[in-house]
Amino acid sequence: MNGVRVFLLGGVISYRALFGFLHPAVFIPTLLVAPVFQILLFAYIGRSAGVGSDEFYVVGNALHSASLPCLWAMSHAIAGERFQQTLGYIFASPAPRVPLFLGRALPVVANGFLVAAFAFVVGGMILRIDVPLASLPSIALVTAVAALACTGLGLVNAALGLVIRDNSLVSNIIYGFLLVFTGANVAIAELPGWIGTVSHGLPLRHAIEAARRLADGETLGDVGGLVGAEALVGAVYAVLGFALIRAFEGLSRRRATLEVV
Repeated sequence: MNGVRVFLLGGVISYRALFGFLHPAVFIPTLLVAPVFQILLFAYIGRSAGVGSDEFYVVGNALHSASLPCLWAMSHAIAGERFQQTLGYIFASPAPRVPLFLGRALPVVANGFLVAAFAFVVGGMILRIDVPLASLPSIALVTAVAALACTGLGLVNAALGLVIRDNSLVSNIIYGFLLVFTGANVAIAELPGWIGTVSHGLPLRHAIEAARRLADGETLGDVGGLVGAEALVGAVYAVLGFALIRAFEGLSRRRATLEVV
C-alpha cells in the first residue's frame, strides 16, 4: 500500500513541485506552439520538394513532439532535485525505488500525450488533412503508447543526470537523433539500411508507422504488432533507466558527487 501511495501521490506531488513554477508564457510557446511550427516547417519543405504529404508530416512530427516533455521533464526529475540540493534526501529516504521513480514518470507520460495530441489536432486543422473519424481513438492509443515509450528513454536520460553536470545537451542530441532515426520526416525505406536497423530499437519509430497506417484507414488490429513493439521498446528503456539510476547512485556516492552541480 505504501508503494502505491508513493507511486501515485509522490509522482504527482514531485511533478508539481518541479514544474509548478513554469508560467503559461513559458509552457505554451515551448510545448504547444513550437511543435505546431515544426509540423508546418517540414510540411512546407515537403511541398517544395514534392515529397511526402501533409498527413505524413503531421503524424510524424506530432508524435515526435511527445519526446519534448518526455525527455526534458523526466531528466529534470533527477537534475532538478540535484540542482536544488534535495537529491540526497530522496536517496536517503526509505521509500521503495521502483514506485518512487516510475511514479514520477506517470505525469510525464500524460504531458507527452497532451503535447502530441495538441500538435496533431492543431497541425491537422491548419493543413486540413483528412483522417477517418473512426481511426482517431486508435491513433490516440498509439500516441499514448509512444509517450510511454519516450518516457522510458527519458528515464535513461534522467540516470545520466547523476554522472554529468548538465544533461540538457544530451536531451537536445537525443531529440534531434529521434527526429532523423524514427522516420518522422523521411520514410525509413529512404534512409540508409543501418539507420533502419537502429530505428527498431528506438521509441517512436513503430508508433509513427502505426499512426500513419491508421490515418490511411487501417484498423488497430492491422497495426497491433507495431503497437506491441513500441510498448516493448518503452519497457526495455524503463528497466534500463531504473538499473542505471541504481548503478549511478552508488557511483556518485562513492565519488561524493551526488549533489555536485
